[in-house]
Amino acid sequence: MTKLPSLVRARWLKEPSLQRVFALVAEAGGEARVAGGAVRNALFGEPLGDIDIATTLAPQDVMTAFKAAGISVHPTGIEHGTVTAVVDHKPYEITTLRRDVETDGRRAVVAFTDDWKADALRRDFTINALYCDAAGKIHDYVGGYADILRKRIIFVGTPTARIKEDYLRILRFFRFLAAYEKMTPDRASLAACVRLKKGLLGLSAERIAREMFKLLAGPKAVPVLKLMAKHKVLKNILAHSDDFRVIQRLPPDALLRAFALAKKPESLREAWRLSNNQARRIEALLQGTVLTPKLRENEQQKLLYAVGPEAWRDSVYLAWAKSRAPLTDRAWERMLKLPARWVVPSLPVAGRDLLALGFPSGPDLGRELKRLEDYWIASDFTSTKEELLQSMRGN
Repeated sequence: MTKLPSLVRARWLKEPSLQRVFALVAEAGGEARVAGGAVRNALFGEPLGDIDIATTLAPQDVMTAFKAAGISVHPTGIEHGTVTAVVDHKPYEITTLRRDVETDGRRAVVAFTDDWKADALRRDFTINALYCDAAGKIHDYVGGYADILRKRIIFVGTPTARIKEDYLRILRFFRFLAAYEKMTPDRASLAACVRLKKGLLGLSAERIAREMFKLLAGPKAVPVLKLMAKHKVLKNILAHSDDFRVIQRLPPDALLRAFALAKKPESLREAWRLSNNQARRIEALLQGTVLTPKLRENEQQKLLYAVGPEAWRDSVYLAWAKSRAPLTDRAWERMLKLPARWVVPSLPVAGRDLLALGFPSGPDLGRELKRLEDYWIASDFTSTKEELLQSMRGN
């Protein structure tokens, strides 16, 4: 049996706010442990992320104990056993141990328990079924630490059963493969994901997008996407391009990579229910601004003014990735950094300036402002307010 390490020296475990969570639960007659991702990442030597707490206390008992201590606590997912306590300005999700009563491939009906092993057995992967107590002791009921050492992604129990409980676990399987270097898929787990891939069609767009954006930002996103395409898993999520070269050359920006992956990027807004900000970035890329380092700097400035710094960055990265230029190319790098050395200026005249000169309000005012803006841009943004107003008088 693999000897388990201790996290007693982990700095995050010594955080007073976290230790207070442990203490309050213990005072109420329960036990709390850090669960899942934080323990997994600590053992992988990766950045920690959120610290989620599992407990033997029922959710109502957690709320009662924390409120009695004067701590703000909210029933953020109380029907599933989760409450959120804000301790010293830090939020902690605290979830009661659970066992599945009923599943339908998308969601589960759960019952609360005080059995740590039962909670571990309902989790998706062995590497996510690890717990760490207040003293830093690791509790492993399914061999998760051994799989961390082997760098292997494997389902808890029978892969088919785990997937049929929630088909999103197929995407989570590939997402974890993409998240860590040198991870290898368990053959039986991969085979089950491929065999049951049609189950992805019944999942909501929001849940698919959430997992795919995490996958796309991973250090091994491209080889994992190729694996998904090879086994025809990817086409159940998105009509995709088979040219992964561009994605490989992009930075780990999930939205940029999604744009490059989609055969029809304009479909992403509805297919993945994008946020307004994400949709705006996609729309800007769809404008197809032609960028090349061969453009003179003043021409680049005009384009930057037209699209704004964020769209400029996205467009340069995408154009650079599509080119054959090396990723160390200084001309492309200089182009990318244009917003850092040239602050996008503001038009020095406004509608009130025209009104002060007696220009009538209405549609003509907007058209005149647009004409002045075009004049100002044509001057490479050098025309002053006085010169612009003078041009209006002479017009």
